[in-house]
Amino acid sequence: MMDAKRALEATDGNADEAAKWLREKGLGGVAKRADREASEGTVALAVQNGVGAIVEIRCETDFVAKAAELVRFADELASGVADSGEEAVVDRSAELDGLRTTLQENISVGRVVRFEPGPTSVLGSYLHIQNGRGVNAVLVEVKDGSEELAHDLAVHIAFARPQYISREEVPSADVAEERATVEQIARNEGKPEQALPKIVEGRMNGFFKERVLLEQAFAKDEKKSIADLLGGAEVVRFAQVVVGG
Repeated sequence: MMDAKRALEATDGNADEAAKWLREKGLGGVAKRADREASEGTVALAVQNGVGAIVEIRCETDFVAKAAELVRFADELASGVADSGEEAVVDRSAELDGLRTTLQENISVGRVVRFEPGPTSVLGSYLHIQNGRGVNAVLVEVKDGSEELAHDLAVHIAFARPQYISREEVPSADVAEERATVEQIARNEGKPEQALPKIVEGRMNGFFKERVLLEQAFAKDEKKSIADLLGGAEVVRFAQVVVGG
């Protein structure tokens, strides 16, 4: 009420000019907040007409991340991205400015993902919700597989958090660095020289299982690897967006 009073006084009682004044002052405050760390947020997921989208909205505090208007904006934006692509982010920029003003935090659009599957593919999706907001979203495209398989893979990815589909995708520099590290660790442990190749290979297998989807044990049945689970199906791509990740 005090802000409204100041606005009317500054504009000689002109309501339209007062509304403009308030908006300008609010956006001025937004500019001051732009450098503040935005490590919290919410993640929304939408699948519409076979197309999937994930949108991350970043903010500063857990309190604002759970605000109904922020969660609603994220959900609507994810639906817009699924329908029309990333231009939906530009189309709703005025609403984002409004949230920055009313919620008084550094709020921004983070990662945006959109999957439109091929003709023989299906999408799997999963959104983990905590305290009323999405915190962990997954989309996975599976070729020649069922919707049930795709969903199971999405749930697995949400909790196992692989970085790559196959071992071949892991950067060679990362592999070489890890191999050198585990070999040196084995030497420091006093392992016999002749045993080093086998020890290093075993530890490298563990390194790949942490990072590579196909080599991970399936979360619902650890006797199966994801490669075993797929059978004749193929993971084309996946995306995971985690708040703060």
